[in-house]
Amino acid sequence: MSQPTESAAPNRVMAIDALRGFDMLWITGGREMLLGIAVLLTGSVPGWLDYHLGHPEWTGFSAWDMIMPLFLFITGASMPYSFAKYASPHRDYPRIYTKLARRIALLWFFGMIVQGNLIESIVSFDFSDLHLYSNTLQAIASGYLVAALALLYLPMAGQAVLCAAVLLLYWALMVSVPVPGHGAGLLEPDVNLAMYVDETVLGRFRDGTHYTWILSSLGFAGSVLLGVFSGHILRSGGSKAQKLGMLIAAGLACLAVGGIWAQFFPIIKHIWTSSMVLWAAGFSYLLLAFFFAVMDIGGYKRWAFAFMVIGANALLAYMGGELIVGIFTGAAEQALGESRLIEGAAAALAFGLMWAALYGLYRKRWFLRV
Repeated sequence: MSQPTESAAPNRVMAIDALRGFDMLWITGGREMLLGIAVLLTGSVPGWLDYHLGHPEWTGFSAWDMIMPLFLFITGASMPYSFAKYASPHRDYPRIYTKLARRIALLWFFGMIVQGNLIESIVSFDFSDLHLYSNTLQAIASGYLVAALALLYLPMAGQAVLCAAVLLLYWALMVSVPVPGHGAGLLEPDVNLAMYVDETVLGRFRDGTHYTWILSSLGFAGSVLLGVFSGHILRSGGSKAQKLGMLIAAGLACLAVGGIWAQFFPIIKHIWTSSMVLWAAGFSYLLLAFFFAVMDIGGYKRWAFAFMVIGANALLAYMGGELIVGIFTGAAEQALGESRLIEGAAAALAFGLMWAALYGLYRKRWFLRV
């Protein structure tokens, strides 16, 4: 726990912090509450809502798919602010690298706790179910490393070239390099190059899902770098109206290029395809533009206070939110039976208690930082 050093960065906009909290809302009970409200109002869950609050089986993209790429994007958006202190030509590189290594190691460690079964493996002294690379926090760590080095050593144009390069390289590898025994260009759940690399390198320590991580780290880097550019826009010397226009233009451009690329390299979140990276970044830019327009331009900030509280301790909310909601909803369904209404009510109670705890930390200015 520490003081919020990033929040003190010069010219920091509130939209970034509020959007981070908005993103975390959905994994801390927001989904269950919205489904419960839908049942309460209409008696059932509309098909379109059910689709967008779940993950497509393979190809396609839903609103629920936005949570992870938006988290990576926001991480990147914050980086130009936190790295501004390294602008001096007389950088203390040993100190910088120590901080980078510490942050990446902690993100990796926390990721292994959340979805890697680390604690269970240590307690039971049975590491057969240990997952080495299987979590959003570890994806952030991979993307953060690339983006951090880019911010330290490359001008903005170089960062843009690097972003394009990692996305193009990932596409080229996925469609050109043959999977042993199957051939090249296959993008099926069980047969694709990213899955082959994970199975070969991670072996029994893989998470057993159709999500891929090692080769997909190129896509993670692209997601964080695209977020970095939004931070550059917000820190630029233009007017707020110009910044808003650039955010919207960037979002529309990402959607256009991602949509075109999807005709050749489909949008598949499980393997983090380059078209998916751009598609998700497009919506991320537009969401950031909305929050920026309402809060930092319009001055309407009170409505987002609940998001600010969650966003201030996003790491803590991420690590504990799903667990708390799962405990409450599971207990409620066991006692009262399965129902969207019961699940929604239990999630609302769990969210309220979690938010109250986060608010207490917020008032004391205690924030979990890595």
